[in-house]
This record gives sequence, C-alpha cells and structure tokens, in this order.
Amino acid sequence: MSGTRRSSTDLDVRRRRALFRSWHRGMREMDLVFGRFADAEISDLSDSELSDFELLLDAIDRDVFMWLTDEIAVPQAFDTPLYRRIKGFCAVDGAVAR
Repeated sequence: MSGTRRSSTDLDVRRRRALFRSWHRGMREMDLVFGRFADAEISDLSDSELSDFELLLDAIDRDVFMWLTDEIAVPQAFDTPLYRRIKGFCAVDGAVAR
C-alpha cells in the first residue's frame, strides 16, 4: 500500500514512475523520506533535478539512510543540490531520526 496522498494524474510518465518508486522502496524509512518529498516536490522538479532524484532512487536504501543520518559520507556523485534539498526536507519534516 502506498502512503502517497498526492494524485499522479497530472504528472508525465517519468514523474509518475518516480512518485511510485518513491513510495515502494523496501525500507519503510526510505518510503517516508522519498515518498513525502516526492508528494511535495515532484511536479516542480526540473528535468535535471528529476535525473538526480532518479539516481538516488537507484541507490541502496540503507546507504541513502546512512548518508541522511550522517553515519557515512555521501559519495560525490550523489551529493547534489537535490540531495541536500531532500536532506533539509527530512530535517523539517521529521522523516529521519538523527
């Protein structure tokens, strides 16, 4: 079951796919991180930001979680303005305990 509260009917196929993947991670904590962010921001992401988001969606959940909680350093390829935006969103939203 998806936790999304956002309809995807107004989204293009690429954004719909990213929204779905955001809520179906395999690790509930990452569903909450990516899913809540996608619900709030997916329609406003530029194509470049969407590419960065898709790259994060391809990463291993546990790794991303450890980056977000500062347990390990974020690899340079993932340390994008969008990643930092998601991390800030988590801090405000409370999706990730520190």
